[in-house]
Formats: sequence, structure tokens, C-alpha cells
Amino acid sequence: MQRRRSSTRGFKRTATLLNDQIRHAGESRGFAVTRLLTHWAEIVGQDMAAIARPVKVGYGKGGMGATLTVLTTGPQAPMLEMQKEQLRGKVNAVYGYNAISRVRITQTASTGFAEGQVSFDHKPKAPKPKIEPEIAAEADRAARDVHDGDLRAALERLGRNVLTKQKR
Repeated sequence: MQRRRSSTRGFKRTATLLNDQIRHAGESRGFAVTRLLTHWAEIVGQDMAAIARPVKVGYGKGGMGATLTVLTTGPQAPMLEMQKEQLRGKVNAVYGYNAISRVRITQTASTGFAEGQVSFDHKPKAPKPKIEPEIAAEADRAARDVHDGDLRAALERLGRNVLTKQKR
């Protein structure tokens, strides 16, 4: 009988390394199914994920269904309130049964989602300021005596930047 050789050559998938940490963090906030946290946008849709984040799943004393607490901004709360039943249905589809009986909406300031979030979008490049001819000529005069071409170009750029900033 021949042993199956691993195709990963000693490497592990990142998901397998992080499973325990994600599960522990999720369970501490009541999430029995961590997929709800890790795949939120896929579960509820991009539109709803853009305005809401899951915060906590709380279980009542009676044990009859749980309460999902969702965080949103103040202006988005009425929109989310109208979609609570759709949200509950999508979340229960992940659990496979009616685990969530209520959805509670909490609000925060509009800057609340900015903390801890990483944006992978590229920032648009700022337009280069227009350099006036007299500033360019003065920077050129200051760096004219330098014989190294790269150093002269760097000094000219530095001079233009300093003179432009002083003029503002």
C-alpha cells in the first residue's frame, strides 16, 4: 500500500492556520457559525454588507431562538429596519434552521466603520500643481553648478517644491 504524498510540500493554507483564532473570536461574541463573520458580504449581499456589520449573537434565557445584533450608521438604520426579515432569512439559511428569531439594529456615527477596516482601493493621484516659469527658472539657477545630472535634477525638484510651498 502506497502512502499518499502531500501536494502542499509542508505548506498549509492560511485558512487552516486561522481557523482556531477565528472560531475563538466568533464564539466569544456568540457566533456558533464563523462563516457568518468571514463571508458576511456573500451571505447578505453587497448592498446590505456595505451598510451593516454583524456584532453579536445573543441567546435568551428561554433558549427559543437567538438575537442577531447588527451595527449600522444612523441614516442607514431605517433602510435596514425594512429589510430585517430578509436579513434574518439569509442568516438562517447559513445555520440551516431558524437559529435567529430576532434581528436587533444598533447605530453608530458615520465614522464607526472606518476603524479597523482596510481599503484595497487605490487612491486617485492628486493633480500636480502648476509650476510658474519664474519658480522653475530660480530652481534651475540654484542647481546649475552641480555636475552630477541625477543630483541636479533632484535639487531642481526640491527647489521647485520648496518655492511653490512658500508661495502658497
